[in-house]
Amino acid sequence: MEKLHQVALTLVEGVGSIMFRQLISHFGSAENVLKSKSDKLLKLPGVGKQILEGLKENELLKRAENILNEAEKQQVKLYFSADKDYPSKLKNLYDSPAILYFKGKGDLSAQRTIGIVGTRQATEYGRKVTEEIIEQLKSFQVCVVSGLAYGIDIAAHKAALDNAMPTIGVMASGLDIMYPAAHKKYAEQMLAEGGILSENPFGMKPLRNLFIARNRIIAGLSDVTIVVESADKGGALVTADFANNYHREVFAVPGSLANKYSVGCHQLIKDNKANIFTEVNDIVDAMNWGTESKGTRKKKPEEVELDLSQFTQEESQVIAFLKTNGEMQIDNLSWQTQIPVNKLASLLLNLEFQGIIKAMTGKKFGLK
Repeated sequence: MEKLHQVALTLVEGVGSIMFRQLISHFGSAENVLKSKSDKLLKLPGVGKQILEGLKENELLKRAENILNEAEKQQVKLYFSADKDYPSKLKNLYDSPAILYFKGKGDLSAQRTIGIVGTRQATEYGRKVTEEIIEQLKSFQVCVVSGLAYGIDIAAHKAALDNAMPTIGVMASGLDIMYPAAHKKYAEQMLAEGGILSENPFGMKPLRNLFIARNRIIAGLSDVTIVVESADKGGALVTADFANNYHREVFAVPGSLANKYSVGCHQLIKDNKANIFTEVNDIVDAMNWGTESKGTRKKKPEEVELDLSQFTQEESQVIAFLKTNGEMQIDNLSWQTQIPVNKLASLLLNLEFQGIIKAMTGKKFGLK
């Protein structure tokens, strides 16, 4: 029953991902939100006439029920931000989607993910670089994330399919409206190892503002984002900005000074918003993918057991977790320990000053 009310709440115009969580946090559940009286709802900051009218819409629960029925029919799984199996890389982001619709057999919490984005007007150079990056990352068991658009996006998805690698397509429409329609056959092939993902309900057309929202999901799902080609403005640069805001690694592929679709990449590098990409080892080294096995870390022969009693409860929790699980990115560590990122960053800095942990490239932390 709560799932029905959660879906209904996401359908209310004006209730975005942040307001969704605020409402549930304040009233305890989505059902309580929908049953609350108008005067109580209006006391919550941000709730105005538009949201109030939407919450009281007579057909709201019916529309939500239709969505749940359609999801079951199309074998689409729904993830809500409070669910335990909600994608781990998105869970602690301040603007993570309140709901996700996913179709496919892929893992939305894959250990290693890479977002590849770029212009819709991809050159032969851009397509070739994209193919080479993905082919050379195959041995690292990477999941490729992109937006199913023309140009660099679809080149990335096709290269992943050609190399039998999982790939996730993040859509700016409902899952039942493929845009562009020409990519439907590739989306269907992606379901076996990856899948298609959206925060939008069935029937939603790909409106302009939804593409920007889609870009934040690509950045959030990706450990590292690569901008292959971009003009001085474009969605790929927006995705890079989101990735930087999420404290994720960003790389940009340099190109010819005469190519207008390399201008954006050059500007990212010039503004220190992206690392320069020269070879796949740039990514492998930054993410420590080449030196560490999944869930392990190198141990020193002389490693001494730490006395956790000298640390605070949260410090002890972080130390114990890193000891058991090895080096980890701060966002994932925040999710695993349930310590907010801002608070965790301060805590990690304190432990680094004490010589207990070390900070590494790729925004990873591990025990010394």
